[in-house]
Amino acid sequence: MTDLTAPDHRAVENLIARYAELVDDGDFAGLGDLLADAVFIGSGTPLRGREAIERMFHDTVIRYEDGTPRTQHVTTNLAVELDHPAGTATARSYVTVLQALPELPLQTIAAGRYHDRFARTDGRWHFTERRVRITLLGNTRHHLRG
Repeated sequence: MTDLTAPDHRAVENLIARYAELVDDGDFAGLGDLLADAVFIGSGTPLRGREAIERMFHDTVIRYEDGTPRTQHVTTNLAVELDHPAGTATARSYVTVLQALPELPLQTIAAGRYHDRFARTDGRWHFTERRVRITLLGNTRHHLRG
């Protein structure tokens, strides 16, 4: 029997992976595009729309001479639930953020959970909500402003 949900599961997983790649690449405009139709809920006021989300990353995340924050976001324990008739999906995952700099040895600087919502529009999956809850915090002074 063929799993008809596999392509949709993969599309949602790919969006979650793309978020990590964009953050680690320092591509905040790309994050704005990825989350353009979504609400981003983190430690501050919920943000909606491309410009607000891009600005928040520019204002809070330190980028180095190579244009990146010198981080690696590792997303694990991914659980995706699809509602095919509604064209929606939810996902839960863990995130671990690693960072290293010439003067800073490789270390875990944060860990927590993502709770995401997605919708399928014209056959394409996209974020409608990303909720970030950091539960363990290490030394983020080389990663976050203020």
